[in-house]
Amino acid sequence: MSDLHRPGLENVIASETAISYLDVDQEEIVIRGYDLIELAQNVTYLDIVGLLLYDVLPSERGRKDLEGDIQREYDLPQNVCSVLALLPPQAHAMDVLRTGISTLASYDPELDDRSHEANVRKALRLLAKVPQIVAYGYRAKCSQPFIEPRKDLSYTANFLYLMTGHVPTQLETDIFDQSLIVYSEHEMPNSTFAARVIASTQSDIYGALTGAVASLKGTLHGGANEAVMAMLLEAGTEEKLESILLAKLQKRERIMGFGHRVYMKKADPRAILMKTALNELAILKNQPQLYNMCVRGEEVMKREKNLHPNLDYYAAPVYYLLGIPIELFTPVFLAARTVGICAHVIEQHDHNRLYRPRVSYTGPRNLHPFTAESL
Repeated sequence: MSDLHRPGLENVIASETAISYLDVDQEEIVIRGYDLIELAQNVTYLDIVGLLLYDVLPSERGRKDLEGDIQREYDLPQNVCSVLALLPPQAHAMDVLRTGISTLASYDPELDDRSHEANVRKALRLLAKVPQIVAYGYRAKCSQPFIEPRKDLSYTANFLYLMTGHVPTQLETDIFDQSLIVYSEHEMPNSTFAARVIASTQSDIYGALTGAVASLKGTLHGGANEAVMAMLLEAGTEEKLESILLAKLQKRERIMGFGHRVYMKKADPRAILMKTALNELAILKNQPQLYNMCVRGEEVMKREKNLHPNLDYYAAPVYYLLGIPIELFTPVFLAARTVGICAHVIEQHDHNRLYRPRVSYTGPRNLHPFTAESL
């Protein structure tokens, strides 16, 4: 094996970026110079959209203008809805989302314009329409009617409304908004890297985002929040959850919601934030057992393997208590991350160099074709 070979590209610097950085030593997620957790505690998701796309936190007036720009792009082509309605009920929600975004590309008049300004406009269109694709894709497979977006609701409240059919309370909106922020950008995970690789060929922003959806569908990247919720529902009690975790550890099974390639032995600061949000929501919904069960699971994993929970571990029960269907947990992740991925695609197009890595060859050499007469 070559000394240059790093399986999984672990610790390989693949790109220079001014967007974000995981500073493990300082335990900080840096987003254009700001601490993501501090942002999540003080601003809204639309502020993050402004920061990631325009490199500045918007003023209150700027935020309202940004929301207006997105709302003006709410119109989802009827043919996109028709395509989603044709997909079979057993289609995976991420496949539905991937199909919807890919179909949507054909309706963008600036599809082949790679300029910075055009890419920002396309990012706003995607932010307007991806939540609708997430919600309608699910409603179509359940034979439920499409819910029109409401401009009298905030961006975040509207997203929840599209999925649940109910106007959320202010606390529900605030907690969901905070979850969108902490999912919005996270440096260079597989899906973002996939999007940048695709964008480096001068492919369009829709194609890059479609590739990111395909990446996030993989169980080693996305799906952890869904798996966590399935495990919590299977357990039902703190004692049963501990038994399930111990049994999985005994069998050396992977336990979703714990550990992270970058954070390793340190806590994911986003999980700590969602833990607090879960406690507030559990009190509101009068379901303290769900919070208590999660705390017990965290204690077990810390005691047995010195592993900390990642964001998905606490985001899953938060989404469950918000009434979001479990199979939409990963599509919601992608919807929140859309702005971060778009920011990376824009940056890639602005300072492009085609990705073309080499390999460490392990196959045979000096073979020659069989030349004797065939038997």
